Amino acid sequence: MILIADSGSTKTAWRLLDHEGVKAQAHTPGINPYYQNTQEILVALKDSLLAQLAGQTPREIYFYGAGCSAKDKQEVVASALREIYPAAQVHVHHDLEAAARALCGQKEGIACILGTGSNSCLYDGEKIVQNVPNLGFILGDEGSGGYMGKLLVQAFLNQELPQDVHELFMARYNTNRDEIVDHVYRQPYPNRYMATYARFLSDHRQHPFIYGLICQCFSDFFRKTVMKYPDYQQKETHFVGSIAFYFADILRTVAKEHQINVGQILESPIEGLSLYHQQKITA
Repeated sequence: MILIADSGSTKTAWRLLDHEGVKAQAHTPGINPYYQNTQEILVALKDSLLAQLAGQTPREIYFYGAGCSAKDKQEVVASALREIYPAAQVHVHHDLEAAARALCGQKEGIACILGTGSNSCLYDGEKIVQNVPNLGFILGDEGSGGYMGKLLVQAFLNQELPQDVHELFMARYNTNRDEIVDHVYRQPYPNRYMATYARFLSDHRQHPFIYGLICQCFSDFFRKTVMKYPDYQQKETHFVGSIAFYFADILRTVAKEHQINVGQILESPIEGLSLYHQQKITA
């Protein structure tokens, strides 16, 4: 049996597989080695994972997580997993590789993450061969919930919202410049704060101004990332993440305008990862 995990900073989805399919599932708090050390991760997993997978011993573990791009951060997670399952071979990968494997499987393609943040890569069916750098919330993150919220809040603060949208915005949030600035510049996770405004945009997507703002968000992402990959028009471009999933109709429309061939759009990579590793087991 093999155990796979897809982890963000808030939650982790686990699947235990053998040659016949999924044997067990589990959900635990998120794991991110930028904010947790090995001991903290170990305590969290002992309190939650072991109870849900009682009596099950995987031969291999594939962990995909946010904050797991650097070798030293990968080892923080791997050490905790080895402590729990000392006989298992442990492999820790970045969440971008999870997206590529879940979306492309063993085929070439462009894999994109559009959630709170954004990222993308060119995948050759086995490995990531190119990654247009993700500049993060302050300098980039086009296409993400954080970026989408930032466009909306900028329009609000610059008094650029149409009057009816302004009234809807104030009726829901009743906020002001000082409160917003405090969240962005003084509170932790400003990208998560900005991403909360994506729900407002979804609720009012039929308004021409809001629709145009969402289109701008995706158009900026395509121009800054996808269109920089060689021969992007001849490749399938796939997406995973809540923003891609819940704005899929607009995403497809904007992609078509840029001559981008959209493939899969998934809310979460865990199902695609399960299929990818299931095929590896039975091959």
